[in-house]
Amino acid sequence: MSNPNDHLSDRELSAMTRQLDEMHHDKAMPAMRAAVADWVEALRSGGDGLTAKRASRRGFLIGAAGLGASSLVVAACGSSSKSATAPTSLAAPTATSTTTMPAASGALTGDLAVAAMAASLENLGVYAYNAGIAAATAGKLGKVPPAVVTFAQTAKSQHMAHAQAWNSALTGAGKAAVTATDPALTPTVNSAFAKVTNAAELAQLALMIENIAAQTYQKAIPALSATSSIGVAATIAPVEMQHAAILYYVLGQYPGIQGTQSNSYASGSPLAFNPTTLARPASDYTGS
Repeated sequence: MSNPNDHLSDRELSAMTRQLDEMHHDKAMPAMRAAVADWVEALRSGGDGLTAKRASRRGFLIGAAGLGASSLVVAACGSSSKSATAPTSLAAPTATSTTTMPAASGALTGDLAVAAMAASLENLGVYAYNAGIAAATAGKLGKVPPAVVTFAQTAKSQHMAHAQAWNSALTGAGKAAVTATDPALTPTVNSAFAKVTNAAELAQLALMIENIAAQTYQKAIPALSATSSIGVAATIAPVEMQHAAILYYVLGQYPGIQGTQSNSYASGSPLAFNPTTLARPASDYTGS
């Protein structure tokens, strides 16, 4: 398509963003907060949180599957009835590098190592959306539809909530909160952002981050030990997939994971199952 925004409708994208935010507040956030509270209580009492692990894992995954399916319905309902002005190619904006901090004092292992890595990955999402919003509002990306900025602000706030959830578990265990962005991925994001000249390219970068996050959680869930930490991951993963589904709509693509096993966030044929080839290891942050 000659104009990457030809298919976009501010009204439809705004409706998707509202539904995303409503589902996050009504379904994901209460479940996530409850899981975090249980995890913190178990950590403070010296427990391992393993009670009824199998049943809880099954319940959370069923709920996550339902929420993830809803995200595809949200993005699939978009049509191409409206157009937006084509973006003007500008000099690539440069993101300001965020400070990457060393791992919290004391070796982090098990579920807490996953929590630290996940918090740093969520911080990276906040960082990238902040940089994109700043570039768009400063006019560095040409004409950006207002609904795209609203979606970015909404996704950023949800990533902030997710980072806070993981950090609550870390501080509940007497560890330092993670304020750094993922040190392994930050240089990649900065390099990619430096080449962004329009809203479509920014959406492609955001899509990469969201798919990495979703696949990281998907791969982490079977490896987590505590019922409550499984609950945190399983309530956040579908939200990342919702973000990705809407970004596929922004890009004019099918609203499901696409590409190949080696490049599973690129456009192409829809994949039957979400892969985990982009999943990040806990060692991204802990260095273990």
